[in-house]
Amino acid sequence: MRTTGTGHFKSGLQLGMLALLALCVGFIGGAEAQTAALPATTVGLTPGAAAKPILAWTEFCQSYPAECAFDRDEPARIALTPAIWSSIVSVNRRVNRTIEPITDQDHWGRPDRWDLAEDGAGDCEDFQLLKRRMLAAAGLPRRAMRMTVVIDEKGEGHAVLTLITDRGDYILDNKTNAVMPWHETGYVFIKREGQDALAWVSLGGASSPVTTANR
Repeated sequence: MRTTGTGHFKSGLQLGMLALLALCVGFIGGAEAQTAALPATTVGLTPGAAAKPILAWTEFCQSYPAECAFDRDEPARIALTPAIWSSIVSVNRRVNRTIEPITDQDHWGRPDRWDLAEDGAGDCEDFQLLKRRMLAAAGLPRRAMRMTVVIDEKGEGHAVLTLITDRGDYILDNKTNAVMPWHETGYVFIKREGQDALAWVSLGGASSPVTTANR
């Protein structure tokens, strides 16, 4: 179980968040500038019928209502430009590097809890929620950034962030710094937050996991 005090991590996270915001609204130089080339256009996921949300997501929305606010006037897709793509790749990389991975069981003593890794540690969904907050603060439409539940390469429930763009659906993941088209991840896509209401929709995969509790 993690016993390190939260003050050190919170201070580091606050600095990291400021750095991420600077990267989002500015331009990324050096080696990260090599990510500016736009990705190829791919086919997006096709949402299906209504699906039951993960219980921990419902609890998260009660604790962080602004993070679950839904605005149908927002664009349903991100119009990718080289600068926006570069910021997306940088946010994925920087959050993956900044947050200490830890399971919710070790962190909080419970199987699944969604939050924003405010003490500098978290598991898969916490990484993705923080990435979405940073990208939304930089001006990307929250409606086009949907939390998504998948079955990973271990056969376990896992959470990723789907960016719905004019070039297809791309995945932000704490297991890799590469922002990949959804069909190249190797995951089975189960369900994600909907774009037309504060609800979830099926993605046609297997039975839904109860939790997304791995790192």
